[in-house]
Amino acid sequence: LCCWQRSPPPVEPLDFGFVPAAVYDTHAYYEPGTIGILFHMVHAFLYMVQPNSFPKDLIVSIIQQNMGGIKPHSDRALMNHLVPLQWIHYESGFLICAVFGVVFVVLTPIIATCFCMCRCCDNCGGEMHQRQRKNADCHRGFFTASLIATTIFIILGVLVAYAANHNISTQIKSTRRLINTNMRDLKTFANNTPAQIDYLTAQYTTAKNKVLSDLDNIGPLLGARIHSHLEKEVVPALDAALRMAGAKVESAIKAMRETKEALENVSSALEILQEGTGKLQASLAGERSSLSNTLSDPACTNGAVSPTCNTIRSTLPQLGTNADFSKLPNVNEALTNINTVLKIDLSNIVQKGYASFNDTPAMVKEQTRNIVTVKSMLDKIGNEINGFSKMFPVESSLANFTIFLNERHKFIESFYPQVDQMDFYRWIACVAVLCTVVLILAFNMLGLLCGTCGYDKQATPTTRGCLSNTGGNLLMAGVGFSFIFAWVLMGLVTTLFVVGGNVEKLICEPLANRQLFKIIDTPFLVHPEKRNFLPGMLFQNPNIDLTLGSMYRECYENNGLYHALQLENIFNINSFLNRTVYNKDLAKVLEGVQVDLRDIMLLDQAGRDNLMNFANSGVGEIDYPVYLAEVNKGVTIVDLLSFCSDLEDQADQLPRGALENALKGHASSIRSIHREQVVPMEQAMVRLLLGNQRVIELVDTTSLMKVTNILSAIDAAEYLITQNASHVVKQETKAFVHSLVGYFKQYTDWVKNSLSAEVAQCKPISNMVDSMEIVGCSFIIDSVNTFWMGLGACCILLIPSIIFSVKLAKYYRRMDTEDVFEDGQENWN
Repeated sequence: LCCWQRSPPPVEPLDFGFVPAAVYDTHAYYEPGTIGILFHMVHAFLYMVQPNSFPKDLIVSIIQQNMGGIKPHSDRALMNHLVPLQWIHYESGFLICAVFGVVFVVLTPIIATCFCMCRCCDNCGGEMHQRQRKNADCHRGFFTASLIATTIFIILGVLVAYAANHNISTQIKSTRRLINTNMRDLKTFANNTPAQIDYLTAQYTTAKNKVLSDLDNIGPLLGARIHSHLEKEVVPALDAALRMAGAKVESAIKAMRETKEALENVSSALEILQEGTGKLQASLAGERSSLSNTLSDPACTNGAVSPTCNTIRSTLPQLGTNADFSKLPNVNEALTNINTVLKIDLSNIVQKGYASFNDTPAMVKEQTRNIVTVKSMLDKIGNEINGFSKMFPVESSLANFTIFLNERHKFIESFYPQVDQMDFYRWIACVAVLCTVVLILAFNMLGLLCGTCGYDKQATPTTRGCLSNTGGNLLMAGVGFSFIFAWVLMGLVTTLFVVGGNVEKLICEPLANRQLFKIIDTPFLVHPEKRNFLPGMLFQNPNIDLTLGSMYRECYENNGLYHALQLENIFNINSFLNRTVYNKDLAKVLEGVQVDLRDIMLLDQAGRDNLMNFANSGVGEIDYPVYLAEVNKGVTIVDLLSFCSDLEDQADQLPRGALENALKGHASSIRSIHREQVVPMEQAMVRLLLGNQRVIELVDTTSLMKVTNILSAIDAAEYLITQNASHVVKQETKAFVHSLVGYFKQYTDWVKNSLSAEVAQCKPISNMVDSMEIVGCSFIIDSVNTFWMGLGACCILLIPSIIFSVKLAKYYRRMDTEDVFEDGQENWN
């Protein structure tokens, strides 16, 4: 048998390799760890304080007002009136909290002064006399527990503030790592880009060599294309015939043999069913008559038995056959035709057509020997591409950029000692602030310890021990220091809250969700005639559709700087490549190609006659739905086993005797009929059903009924070859030229895609933005906000701490006077 290789696709994919990739070290991602829980708490609190969405429109209005982005004076006057009101509405939460802090700062010294004066006048707990109370122990225990709980919460606040303070110092060291990796990535970006551009220009050789190779092999390639075009019409027809002949029809012959086996199964199963139907009808008729005689017994006329007998009698018509297989047509004729077809060898019928058809590439090769080469033209294109890449001083510019980075890096590193020193002073200052709270906590804890350990239930207020009295004095000392430091601490908390909270809501949060970019990218932000800010600054052309947000997104996805900055607006590589690489002169090389394929003949008359004999085999004309209809009816009207079970159940309802035994005997006989006659017929029905289904499947898969279409397709293919060969040649010649141009198109597309995604990947730019966000917001602002949250909680909790300490000190300090009773009995609890 003849075999061949199908032609390759019109444009073979070219492998240009991989652009040398830059490996960047910066991982601009920060996971705060355990302290992140505190950060989330601060964010949740700030959201409660300031639930309003980011005031993008308000900020844009303010910037436009200050930068001259609003033209009419009337609009400017309206903005001057509305902006303060909108800003107050937005800042309402911060203003309320700030007012609370200011009130706390102002009132605390006043209250402290009044409290001191009140105690000096023996009021406000200043009187050294404690009245006897029966529930004094309960009061003391309550105040002790409350003060302990308050102290614990204050300790937690101190720990939170200290953790935030320590986190800043810890993360300052990570800032150096981020700066170093960002600078290193920028240097990698600058050093790697020239090599990437050189790689792009060098890969033009890949496309050029492929074009030259195809031109050198134009005969076989063009012939293969003509062959490929014709085989769309020819091969399906020949394959349809070959499915029944030759090496390629082995599976089809197997299917035909399976068709024969399936038809034989259908025939044998049909014989069994037709023969068994008559026997089963006779057996059921006899059993029905016998059972009717039994039910005619006088015993069935008994009043108690009569309903059961009548019920059984009413079911007798169900003992009969349901399906009628005698009228089903046999498949002997189709089976005979299949056996005849299987004896026909169709291998040689189409072998001649295939041999003639597969000579097409050789014929084309013979007739296209005089194709001229275009090597000089392709070399000229390569020189133009190299010249274009040298027009732009990329390498020198990036070298200067590298020098600038080195200088900036050294300049930044020179500030590291100062940063460390300033951070140390900051750390000391924060620890000093926390020490004031720790001092108050020390007095509270020592007072509780001394008071609790020195307290004596049997001692009267005037006879309390020194240790107990010391505990009360320590608690009052804590109260004094609380009044001294609370307002100062609250002033610091309020200041940090207003500043840090607003920075978080107005800078960090919109920077994280990129709302800040939308402000910068607002059209006509800085001038009513300058649409976009970024291209106006970079290219002096504000009408280019380039925004900071789009540039950040492209760089975040590590795309090329050419695409991120939309540099095609400055120098369009696409138009240059289209003008240079897509050279239409290649089409002129193949204008004189002439190929004659009129001598090809695919199928002779003998092959046509044999195919028609196969079409008339009759397999597709069998009425399969009739078989399926009878099979679906079932062998009997009723399931005989169910009928027997019901008959035995009804027999059990009768009095024991001959009638019961007779009915059970009939049930046993019917079971025997089912086992000996119905079961084989059901098995035959399954074979009949499976055989029919298999024949239907094989008819579809082997296309037994499509011989007429096969012949029509072969006729059309021969007409196509003999009448339209010249048209096919011209068409495929154009396709061949298109494939040559396609190699260059692959190159230009690859260059554009590489410039967009692989050359000068600008991930370092987005990493710098993310690093600034991490340092400014995650390292500093989140820690500052956590610091004032912990310190603020301490300040607020100092109020109940003062109250509980004053109340509890009364139970520990030694009083000057006490209550005296005439009966001389005292009970101090």
